[in-house]
Amino acid sequence: MTDTHQLDAILDAAIFAAQKHQGHVRKNEHASPYVTHSLAVARTICNIGKVNDPTILIAAILHDTIEDTNTMEAEIQERFGEEILSIVLEVTDDKSQNKLARKQQQVIHAHNLSNGAKIIKLADKLTNCLDILHTPPKNWSLGRRREYIQWAADVIAQIRGTNPSLEAAFDKMLSQAEKTLDYKLETFETVNDRPWGPNIDASSP
Repeated sequence: MTDTHQLDAILDAAIFAAQKHQGHVRKNEHASPYVTHSLAVARTICNIGKVNDPTILIAAILHDTIEDTNTMEAEIQERFGEEILSIVLEVTDDKSQNKLARKQQQVIHAHNLSNGAKIIKLADKLTNCLDILHTPPKNWSLGRRREYIQWAADVIAQIRGTNPSLEAAFDKMLSQAEKTLDYKLETFETVNDRPWGPNIDASSP
């Protein structure tokens, strides 16, 4: 594709995501339109991760459409292609499982993701954690904020070496979180050692 076609495809994905997420809001105090998160993830990939691959950026914009809206796989395949659909599916949780199982699966299978999906996972977790750190849902306790960031760190631990810039930004966020939320992140030797408790919420803030 030419640059013009790439830009058009990215903007088309933004329009598609905005339509699909219409009426959905974030859990922050301002109830921001949900699509702002999808766009922020793509922007983080571009600005911090220095990744300008349109396939990854489009998949980032669409990453929650199948999981959180009535979007069908065929819609993404027909409009954006098989490769983008494949990446979106990699970062889509199975909603037939309970929250605890979905959290476990994210950590266990993170290392099996494609490079594009790992980049989206890094940016998504970074964006969510920054929201929890600076503009948390008003009903989230301090403990719940700590638990989410601990879980996100467990996921990212499985995909280290994917994008140094995104990982450095995530580590900077972790340092801020330890100070702001007054706790120390734990490290675990194996995936099985990770304490996924019933209070940990896998949903986006």
